Amino acid sequence: MRRLIWIGLILCLLFGAWWGAAAWGMRSGLIGWFDARRGEGWQAEMSTPRMGGFPARVSAELGDLALTDPATGLSIAADTLGLSVRTLWPGDARVTLPATPIRFATPIAAATLTMAEGQMAMALAPGRQLALDALGWTSGPWAIASKAGKVLGAEGLTLTKTRDADASYRYVIEAAGFTPGDGIRQRLGVAADVPLAFDTLALDAEVTYDRPWDLRALEERRPQPQQITLKLAEARWGDLRLRLSADVTVDTAGQATGTVNVQAQNWPVMLDLAVAGGLLPEALRAQAEGILARLAAFGGNPTALDLQLNLADGFMAVGIFPVGKIPPLKIP
Repeated sequence: MRRLIWIGLILCLLFGAWWGAAAWGMRSGLIGWFDARRGEGWQAEMSTPRMGGFPARVSAELGDLALTDPATGLSIAADTLGLSVRTLWPGDARVTLPATPIRFATPIAAATLTMAEGQMAMALAPGRQLALDALGWTSGPWAIASKAGKVLGAEGLTLTKTRDADASYRYVIEAAGFTPGDGIRQRLGVAADVPLAFDTLALDAEVTYDRPWDLRALEERRPQPQQITLKLAEARWGDLRLRLSADVTVDTAGQATGTVNVQAQNWPVMLDLAVAGGLLPEALRAQAEGILARLAAFGGNPTALDLQLNLADGFMAVGIFPVGKIPPLKIP
């Protein structure tokens, strides 16, 4: 019994020493990174990291953060920022964002991001290549604001990328209660009777690549998609509704083959918004409107689209009627 107690004490001491070494390494690494940035001419400030998290995690709380890149003029400032990794595997990392505003500025504009319970997380698989298992950003209510007022916000945020198989990843995006600010509504010419918030803004897709996302994506080349299954991409805003699904294969040259299903209600209004927002040049409006009107005629409703696009040989078509070319689906 005494021997077991001694073994337990020794193991506790060894674990404590391991945790202490990991905490010292994290603290030294953070201080060294800020020192290196200052040596490159950056403004790089923070208070002394406060270490914690024992025993499950090694965490550091940073305060009074201020970073400015002299090359771009981009600056970021935050009251606090939390970093933590699992004690026994640093590939499980988290970043906790502050509840107070994070301030961004460039030479031409400034904005703040306020986010409740904002957290970013990354999980890497043990091994030499450190394959990405999961990457995510979740939060409660959030808002981006400028001096003129609220730019946009939502009641929550979900951005996740999780590995389902060796090189297959599921992407989930959802912003419940997504709300464009008054400035965006005015710029787009949105009617006063359109609701303030989107009813739905979500995406659920699965992409299989030619290899997992790992260190080779930084050292050699990016993984390239081979199969894209878009289960759902949906945006609903008042009487406007856009819904997409797809099943597409991609060859080594980036050529896509498969089908894309499109449902759109009140597409003429969507076209107006795209032109007003600068997403579609005014010079191309008439051409786009003519194409969409012909496509809508297939379904019998001039203001709604419900059709299947066929992708093959670098072109997109509805039935036997070509619509346009498809750019290669390659990740640079």
